[in-house]
Amino acid sequence: MSKKSSAPGTVGLDLSDVEHRVGKPVGGGQLWDPCSTSDIRRWAMAMDNPNPLHWNETFARESKFGGLVAPQSIAVALDFGHGAAPACVGYIPNSHLIFGGEEWWFYGVPVRPGDKLFQDRRFHDYKVTETKFAGPTMFSRGDTTHTNQHGALVARERSTAIRYLSAEATKRGMYENQLGEIKKWTNEELLEIEALRHEWLLSNWAGTSPHFDEVKVGDTLPRRVIGPHSIATFTTEYRAFLFNIWGTFEWVAPEGVEDPWINQDPGWVEGFGFDEEGAMIDPRKRDGLYVGPSRGHIDAEKAGEVGMARAYGYGATMGAWCTDFLANWAGHEGMVRHIKSDFRGPAFEGDVTYFDAEVVGKETDTTWGVPLVQVKLRLTNQDGNVLVSSTAEVELPL
Repeated sequence: MSKKSSAPGTVGLDLSDVEHRVGKPVGGGQLWDPCSTSDIRRWAMAMDNPNPLHWNETFARESKFGGLVAPQSIAVALDFGHGAAPACVGYIPNSHLIFGGEEWWFYGVPVRPGDKLFQDRRFHDYKVTETKFAGPTMFSRGDTTHTNQHGALVARERSTAIRYLSAEATKRGMYENQLGEIKKWTNEELLEIEALRHEWLLSNWAGTSPHFDEVKVGDTLPRRVIGPHSIATFTTEYRAFLFNIWGTFEWVAPEGVEDPWINQDPGWVEGFGFDEEGAMIDPRKRDGLYVGPSRGHIDAEKAGEVGMARAYGYGATMGAWCTDFLANWAGHEGMVRHIKSDFRGPAFEGDVTYFDAEVVGKETDTTWGVPLVQVKLRLTNQDGNVLVSSTAEVELPL
């Protein structure tokens, strides 16, 4: 690993503040308050996840859980920085970040109202690769361990951040060259989308779990669709990540670490940084959406300044979609144990996202101690472009 990376004809990434942090614990934000029923409902709504277990009190009380439980993906909503914080470590001047992917392990501890999650974070590693998108690009990984107030292990996450020079990405205009005008959907097309969404919703509204012996390699899961995506849906998603609500978190640091990287400036280009001191008076100055690194998600002009053609969605959102899509299929007696998702491209304003999944393997003797079904999942847009490619291991009842 070098402290500076450069390629012929390009400006190199300055990694002098990155190298010495590899393998070390890092700090970040910690929510003040426990998870509430409103937090769970807001998250399910933002992810367009109509599973009644997560919002319908009457239904949930009559289930095996005896009350509302959160979707499996809730851990990222109760974390700071969309789960990417431990992968975005070190000051890189004039840079920006997009989420490159994530890997999750779940340990069978559901999150319920009143639970509070705590995070331990570590900067794992990085590599620099030449990309068509932005020239010299850093792929960095960070680990987060989520435990609850009882010390029980809820989930582990390994996130991948893609950090690059904004000016180089803008100059290359990769996404701008690929995208045309925002798609205008006809009423007939919108009715087809809604019909597919409703069909998927009814495919397992009751939460019935398929049995391990009944599932066959080659089986396909019911197709799902989300969208069309819009500024409104992106904003709804953003506000469901609780750390984005004013005053919801405190800064914490691991003990014994000389330079724990808590809330330092990662080197965002002008107009995308926070004003931590000013935010003590005006919290909007570290809001993130109106001011800060997420501005491009809802502002096409700002999106263009960091190499995106128009407003676009969140990587962590796509990861949550994948986890909960498979968890809903697994039903009340099943769960996602492990999922690895590679993000190939964002969900842009005006697009829709389709979910297509297939059972590709079955294993009775696993390290988890339970039989698992292997599933491959792809998220694509209306043009067939791949947004996410996932592989997962799902526990089903015998």
